[in-house]
Amino acid sequence: GAKLLLHGLCSNTTVKTLDLKGNNLRTMGAEALGRLLRQNKSIRSLILEWNSLGVWEEGFSFFCEGLGANSILQRLDLRNNQISHQGAGELAMALKQNASLQELDLRWNNIGLLGGRALLNCLHSNKTLKRLELAGNNVPSDILKAVEQAMNHNQDRQTILNETQNRTSILTKEVLSLKDEKTKQFLDLMDTIDKQREEIVRSGRMSAARASQLQEALDEQHSVMNSLRAKLQMTEAALALSEQKVHDLGELLNATKQEQASMAERHFTELQQHKQEGADREDKLLRDLSAASDKNLLLRNQVDELEKKCKVQQDQLFQVKQDLTNTTAELKLRAVQAEERLEMEKRRFKQSLEDMESLRLKEVDHMAQHIEASERSMQDRIQRLEAIRIALEEELSRVKAAALTERGQAEEELIKVRTQARLEEQQRLEHLEEKLRLMTESRDEAQNCCLKQKQVVAEAHAKANQLSLHADGLRRRLEELQQDLNSKEEEKVTEVNKVKVELQEQIGHLQAERTAQEGLREKIAALERQLKALSSNHREALLDKESEISMLLEKLRMKEADISRMREEEAQRASFLQNAIMAYVQGSPLGTHGSRK
Repeated sequence: GAKLLLHGLCSNTTVKTLDLKGNNLRTMGAEALGRLLRQNKSIRSLILEWNSLGVWEEGFSFFCEGLGANSILQRLDLRNNQISHQGAGELAMALKQNASLQELDLRWNNIGLLGGRALLNCLHSNKTLKRLELAGNNVPSDILKAVEQAMNHNQDRQTILNETQNRTSILTKEVLSLKDEKTKQFLDLMDTIDKQREEIVRSGRMSAARASQLQEALDEQHSVMNSLRAKLQMTEAALALSEQKVHDLGELLNATKQEQASMAERHFTELQQHKQEGADREDKLLRDLSAASDKNLLLRNQVDELEKKCKVQQDQLFQVKQDLTNTTAELKLRAVQAEERLEMEKRRFKQSLEDMESLRLKEVDHMAQHIEASERSMQDRIQRLEAIRIALEEELSRVKAAALTERGQAEEELIKVRTQARLEEQQRLEHLEEKLRLMTESRDEAQNCCLKQKQVVAEAHAKANQLSLHADGLRRRLEELQQDLNSKEEEKVTEVNKVKVELQEQIGHLQAERTAQEGLREKIAALERQLKALSSNHREALLDKESEISMLLEKLRMKEADISRMREEEAQRASFLQNAIMAYVQGSPLGTHGSRK
């Protein structure tokens, strides 16, 4: 029955205490107990009192082999089992191999002197046994005292091991918590640095966008001014052409008047001689008069066209005035918007600086409190942790290396941003130089246009000379016709008077047009004054914008200085923490022990 019971318990995993006292177990039972101790992994307490296991030497030796192979059993009761000195020797061999048994009760057996010595010798290699009862075994008192001293030594050693295990577990937990807190603090620092970088990038983008907007507005104003200048040049050229035409027409009229006066005098003297020939040539004269009337109509049409052109130029000047007023209003609105945006940026930047300062103060307070608490808790606990200190130093060196690499990356990014800003400034300067070059080219083109106009005036003079030659030919023709006009003297006088009246009317119209042109000249002068005033205003606005751009650049430099200062503070804080940890480790008992070594 014991064999079957013990065979069933070999695979059991729930039974922790087995009490078989007073069951008269024999060789088969002892062997079954040995197999149980080899295979079972849950029984911690085994009570075998009053079973006479020591009588059966083979079974008891098998039982001792199973005990030596067991690593779970902590308490074994073998009282009153008639164990001899040979059985005690086998038990001693088993105890040398066993590393889990803590209590062994061998009272009221027959161990004797030899068995006591064997058990005492096995205690030199067994460090886990805390309690060994040998009363009622005829063991000398000196051996009992030696066994008791060994038990006390094992108990002290076990308590020290438990304490060291507890301390190591507590210290590992604290070290892990410190690691977690350091990683959290490092991540928080990295988050704050990333946020600062994002804010710097955003502010740089906003400033670049504003600078581009201001540059576009300036380009638009320059284009508007260039268009206005071109329009003014066109109007001046048109007015010069019209004045030249009016002057030419006046000269032609004066020439015609003089020619008509001379012709009338000659006709009056020669009409008497050529009365007969006049009848035949009346038709030719009538045709010439119709041609002169056609020429007069053409001149009138030209005058009407000149009036229309003057009106169109007046409308263009009015449109130019409206465009100038609109551009000034838009510039004022943009200036107001830019000032509002600058104020908003100032407020945001002040708020971000205040938040960063408060976060930094909180982090400093938290770190100081944490360091004080860690110093108080670690002064009583850190012992024999030199390997952990070395690991912490390696981690600190890694963190330092990572921080240095990140600092180098941040410095490279700042250098890139500065180079980009310098390149953008160079591009802007090149763009402005290109604009100046275009302005000089436009000025050269205007000078070329003036030269062309002078050439046109020279051509007009040449045409006038040709017309004078043509008038000379007409004079010769009139001299030939003077013989035919004697018969029509009275009619020609009346016709000449009519022509004079018409010419006087045309002269009056031309004088009125001249006065109108003088009024247009005055208006053009007034517009030129307005354009000069607007150009001066635009220059002032450009200077204001340049000053704003310089202010923005100064703000960017201030932000870069703040960022560098914050980085230096973070590096100082890291070095301060490292020095504090090194000083603490060197001031701890472990550090002093290592220095003594």
